[in-house]
Amino acid sequence: MVNYKKLQILTLYKKTLITGNYFMKISQKKEEYRNPFLLKMLTPLTRTLPILLFLFCVTASAADQQVEIKTSLGTIVLELRPDKAPRTVENFLHYVEKGHYKSTIFHRVIPKFMIQGGGFDKMFSERPTKPPIENEAANGLKNEIGTIAMARTNDPHSASGQFFINIANNTFLNYTAPTTQGYGYTVFGKVIKGMEIVNKIATVPTGVSGPFSSDAPKEMVIIEEIKSL
Repeated sequence: MVNYKKLQILTLYKKTLITGNYFMKISQKKEEYRNPFLLKMLTPLTRTLPILLFLFCVTASAADQQVEIKTSLGTIVLELRPDKAPRTVENFLHYVEKGHYKSTIFHRVIPKFMIQGGGFDKMFSERPTKPPIENEAANGLKNEIGTIAMARTNDPHSASGQFFINIANNTFLNYTAPTTQGYGYTVFGKVIKGMEIVNKIATVPTGVSGPFSSDAPKEMVIIEEIKSL
């Protein structure tokens, strides 16, 4: 999938480098510009301008990383935090770009707690995943209302493709210590649009469904697609 925002940023950075080189050539024509003050002003500018713009573009790119979750009940937009959870965001976007989440379901819904999905399709078949990733829950982000985090087993470093969205301030899921019990669950983004859809999903009737003995929606809530914006 082509990330047009990144292409625009790289193009802008390239233009800045060209502009910087142009000014450097001008400053080197001492026969035309013999003013020492002008030369002193141009040289630092040509060295620092591309660097400053590059840093600005990287920051803007991180801030603009958004994805859209299209569900059978409506659309949710997330803002991801690669600055806080780089491995987790990279892992999530890998699954997004590969179409892993297409036609999966929210298979676990618990009111006043969270909604979980991304692991099973409509036939309750588990989607294959790549190796699990390292836990990044010590990044300062908390499991608060509207945040998205990685689901996992009791092994702190077992997260792969499943995720959940908090519908309460679940402080007991936060990182406290680098131990099996204290690692917590990695938050890597938050809902910026469509929280009403999250709450709608959280209120669907649940019970026994497929291989799940509880907390599974009786009427499937389907993740039709997740895509980068």
